[in-house]
Amino acid sequence: MASQINLDSGTTNNGSEVRILHPLKLREGSTGDGCARGSFVGVAVDVETTSLDAKTGKVIELALRRFRYDGAGIVTDIDQAFEWREDPGEPLTDEIRTLTGITDADLAGQEIDEDSATRLLQSASFVVAHNSAFDRSFIEMRLPEAKRLAWTCSLSQVDWRARGFDGRSLGYLLVQNGFYHCGHRASADVDALIQMLRHRNADGRTALAEMIERGSQSSWLVSAKGADFSVKDLLKQRGYRWSSGDRVWWREVDDKALKPERFWLAANVYCMEANPKATGPTVDRVTPRTRFLQER
Repeated sequence: MASQINLDSGTTNNGSEVRILHPLKLREGSTGDGCARGSFVGVAVDVETTSLDAKTGKVIELALRRFRYDGAGIVTDIDQAFEWREDPGEPLTDEIRTLTGITDADLAGQEIDEDSATRLLQSASFVVAHNSAFDRSFIEMRLPEAKRLAWTCSLSQVDWRARGFDGRSLGYLLVQNGFYHCGHRASADVDALIQMLRHRNADGRTALAEMIERGSQSSWLVSAKGADFSVKDLLKQRGYRWSSGDRVWWREVDDKALKPERFWLAANVYCMEANPKATGPTVDRVTPRTRFLQER
């Protein structure tokens, strides 16, 4: 016999613990949080695409939603949601149809309103996605006038584990926060992202405040130019990623980590035994306007 859920205690009649989930419905207007209408504006974005590669893939769905926040990083107001679909001019693969729930018929003759989308992106202090290294590349390919905006990332610039969450995928975070949304759609993911930015830790600090603090800091892009193939596993273990475009291993570090990183590279990648093809790495300053660019 199915267990009956006790909504007050959060337990079933056989004593097992349960979690009650609520459908996520972000309404336009005031959130009721904060003391007044926030004077700062952010814009949350998400894209659905035909491929994971921005060089060959195309955007088939773009969702944007602006929100206002105050100096404490509290979301005070949520604006109208915008969503566009676009015909890629080619049939979708079975994988993409299954993943997104979008069909070729849904996209036929559809087109993104480029002017409106660009204007919305440019109107905010920053753009945020839950994987900005992915979304930024596609958006800038499709909307060239939206290049060089300031970007933040709720995936990499919020310490979700420290906030008591297990994992970092957006849908899983949302469920752990007591909500669910319907389907893997751009508009649903944008609302989930905004909701998660409203999360407060034990001290009352929002995830948005944490993300803005981290995202506003400059950092350094360390590229292991000339590293020999024999040290690739060491670089990978260290947290370096491979750029197929520039054919180089790279890693982003903050100011405090730059000097130790140089020492580590000197001892492991650019020592004589490692057979390097260069004398040292290249180091470039990273700002919110250059961060999460796919091309390095």
